Amino acid sequence: MSTWNAELEPDPVKITPMGWVRAVLRGVPLGLVTFGCLGLLLLVRLIERPIFGWHRPVTPYITQFVCRMAFVFLGMQHRVTGVRMKHRGAVVANHSSWLDIFTLNARKNIYFVSKAEVAKWPGIGWLARATGTVFINRDRREAAAQKKLFEDRLTAGHKLLFFPEGTSTDGQRVLPFKSTLFAAFFSDALRDFLYVQPVTVIYHAPIGEDARFYGWWGDMDFGTHLLKTLAARRNGAVELVYHTPLKVSAFDSRKALALACEEAVRSAFPDAA
Repeated sequence: MSTWNAELEPDPVKITPMGWVRAVLRGVPLGLVTFGCLGLLLLVRLIERPIFGWHRPVTPYITQFVCRMAFVFLGMQHRVTGVRMKHRGAVVANHSSWLDIFTLNARKNIYFVSKAEVAKWPGIGWLARATGTVFINRDRREAAAQKKLFEDRLTAGHKLLFFPEGTSTDGQRVLPFKSTLFAAFFSDALRDFLYVQPVTVIYHAPIGEDARFYGWWGDMDFGTHLLKTLAARRNGAVELVYHTPLKVSAFDSRKALALACEEAVRSAFPDAA
């Protein structure tokens, strides 16, 4: 998977003594709620899974609660424009940061599609597996199996969310959408009833900070970026723009659908490059 890099790298992260205090005061309760609710989710899933299988009538709301609380602890505004899709199908969005996981889960019950290596990351990997993330390898030899997995999850009513750009950015641009993962929607079993909803994610940096403050790209270290966010004197905001859902059967190819989604996401993005 390729990684996007900016021509101008951000300034080195410097944490003041008060910044460390803020990081602790925000990070400790966030960690307690996140991993405490992870334990609760796993217990509930022990009952939920044998009864409901792929369906998860309870645990997604535990995930949503954690994600909403994250913004409370961070002191970060979370704004929404548009109507969330009720049709069966998938959601696609531009990708700026690990914060996207919290941002998009806070308002809608969704299941992320992620690269396989994320499953091995400490902390995030455990959370991703527990919350039903679909892990994929970008290997053509596994394409058929991954397409079948997509079909099973979509048929079960799961709303899968993926980032067609294929990488995260500095949050100041929308990259061209790759069409590969859209192929699963065009199977005979799915295309006539599935919709795809494009969503634009816009981060607003804290006052006085670099506009790219929340962007996470290139060789940035996750721990350092998390610490910077927790230590910020005053956090900014994130805005979600939900666009009109697109019916898969209205498009004659995955590339046409991917392009339409990209154009919708880009239309609400300020000064997209």
